[in-house]
Amino acid sequence: MSGFVEKPEPVQVPGLIHLHTGKVRDLYRDEDGNLVMVASDRISAYDWVLPNGIPDKGRVLTQLSLWWFDQLADLVPNHVIGTDVPAGAPADWAGRTLVCRNLDMVPVECVARGYLTGSGLAEYEQTRTVCGLALPEGLVDGSELPAPIFTPAAKAEVGEHDVNVSYEEVARQVGAETAALLRQTTLAVYGRGRDIARERGVILADTKFEFGFAGEELVIADEVLTPDSSRFWPADAWVPGRAQPSYDKQFVRDWLTSPASGWDRKSETPPPALPQQVVDATRAKYIEAYERLTGQTWA
Repeated sequence: MSGFVEKPEPVQVPGLIHLHTGKVRDLYRDEDGNLVMVASDRISAYDWVLPNGIPDKGRVLTQLSLWWFDQLADLVPNHVIGTDVPAGAPADWAGRTLVCRNLDMVPVECVARGYLTGSGLAEYEQTRTVCGLALPEGLVDGSELPAPIFTPAAKAEVGEHDVNVSYEEVARQVGAETAALLRQTTLAVYGRGRDIARERGVILADTKFEFGFAGEELVIADEVLTPDSSRFWPADAWVPGRAQPSYDKQFVRDWLTSPASGWDRKSETPPPALPQQVVDATRAKYIEAYERLTGQTWA
């Protein structure tokens, strides 16, 4: 069993209808039919949404996504209409709210990998493939791939793993033309993000995107190129053959699997709350990622 340790009650706001509570974001519909997406400070690990969050995390994810949407505007349109907090909403929604177009979402996690790690590495070690794509011999954890690859996944519910699928399965689900467009756009956006990050001394190892259609136009949605949706590594510390230091929630994972937490990951017992030092270190890592990538000081 997994999911929320303590599932939050949705905030009730006049004029908004609550639609969904996700791992990080709460989704509403406003009176104009637009979606209102609010990024909380919740954090998840090992398929559990933990009982305490990381202060400012939702704002960092939102502001970093907005910055990236600007960098990608010539490649693909995005779903953002505005960032104003709806009337009657909590003041805490400032900086973490996006008013978005209502899209016909594609039921595929569009993953691009430029380096081998995570579930891709696990598959490669068994079959020398990732999502059915053959890769050369001799690759190790952290190896740069000969070229970026599109490795889609089926989107899972809260508390479950996304499942890697083949390109052929995506084409079967959404049609050959849409599958080709998803692959082309995913790799183009990854390439832009990789190049921008590289200029700032950061490796974009892999990332995932969500897309939807506004009529016949493909639109990028949700978050983009954040530490929650991507693996970012400091370039000056990259050493293939081992796990890489990263700008994400590794402090959380490390503490949960350490004797200090007292938690058995294989049990059905929910994980405990994070200690303050882990919260502080994780917050600092998210802010460092924002500052390194954007060149802006977090305020």
